[in-house]
Amino acid sequence: MPPAVRFGVNYTPSEGWFHHWLDFDPDSVRADLDSIAALGLDHIRVFPLWPYFQPDRTLIRPRAVEQLVALADAAAERGLDVNVDGLQGHLSSFDFLPAWTRTWHRRNLFTDPQVVEGEAAYLRTLAAALADRPNFIGMTVGNEVNQFAAGPHPDPDRVDAADAEKWLVRLLAACAEGAPGGMHLHASYDAAWYQDDQPFTPAHSARLGAVTAVHSWVFDGTAQRYGRTAVQTEQHAAYLVELSKAWAEDAHRPVWLQEVGAPVPLIPAEHAAAFAEATITAVLDCPDLWGVTWWCSHDVSRSLADFPELEYGLGLLTNDRKPKDIAHVLAAAEPAAARKRGTALVVPADPALRSRNAPGGPVFDAWFRLAADGARPTTVLDTRAADRDHLTARGITEVVTPEQVLPTPQGGTRS
Repeated sequence: MPPAVRFGVNYTPSEGWFHHWLDFDPDSVRADLDSIAALGLDHIRVFPLWPYFQPDRTLIRPRAVEQLVALADAAAERGLDVNVDGLQGHLSSFDFLPAWTRTWHRRNLFTDPQVVEGEAAYLRTLAAALADRPNFIGMTVGNEVNQFAAGPHPDPDRVDAADAEKWLVRLLAACAEGAPGGMHLHASYDAAWYQDDQPFTPAHSARLGAVTAVHSWVFDGTAQRYGRTAVQTEQHAAYLVELSKAWAEDAHRPVWLQEVGAPVPLIPAEHAAAFAEATITAVLDCPDLWGVTWWCSHDVSRSLADFPELEYGLGLLTNDRKPKDIAHVLAAAEPAAARKRGTALVVPADPALRSRNAPGGPVFDAWFRLAADGARPTTVLDTRAADRDHLTARGITEVVTPEQVLPTPQGGTRS
């Protein structure tokens, strides 16, 4: 029997947001974790802010590390496992990079040898501090760190795909040095799957680390283009999970839906629960799903300024720890018996053609045409579409191209 799908939440502290590390209050953390555990969830994803933990390249603050361990221990007392993101990095529209990488000390986050070794020491230290905790799942290298590597970031640290891979291999190794045997991974935002010039590629996501992480946000053009209740919006997370499988070398590599949320105004608050139910139902139909981790636990306090409006209301719980309707959807979610997906849509292996996978692209539109027709599609690389051993291992019995699926201007489908 496959392992049960995990259900969890990205932990956003109700008091002080992630700035709570500056004034760490164990009682407030325990109260937050009580409200999360009451929903019946089994894990949290935790975010140390990198500049607070490593303000100097050779100073990793012991007290900050102790507080992270205290949080993990408090989670364990409530039956919650913990994944820790190391390089924060970027959260909720704000960048958090240490001063020793910026302005007068400007050095590339991905290629400068001293910076990379400083990052490795930091990740290794956090992993080692938690290695003996039975509720420690493992490290995520960082939260959507690929957004620093290319536009639309206003000041990117440019890197090519080869050096991005070298960086990921080095930092994943540092996590394993600190906590051998942990489930260590990395996470990119969806430019890795959709943006032609993004140096962090689908192959990096699907082949490096213990699991593939996908972050599904329908404000990427999906909800704007197709609408709130469209199949493209309600199954966007399932699409990313199945898209990722085209690049995986392991036919049954686990995929973690590590972030998904209901952003206003595209998903109005009164429709958030329905969106969550549709999203979770669809993604649970994907084989080899490791887990679903909702963004996020608690609303951002209105006392904090300058957040995008959508960030204030993404929580399953209000800022005073009261569950919303959407929380009850997560609390009631149960693993489904996912079946193999026999129809595979061909996607280009060339990362310079990733925009074909994005909302409005032919791969995206063909996949959802199949989904709307009840075909339960997956994907396969064009370089593997005739590899019978690969197709058999994945349970694929039919391979189709976007051109065969999409209607021609005159009607019907292309032959």
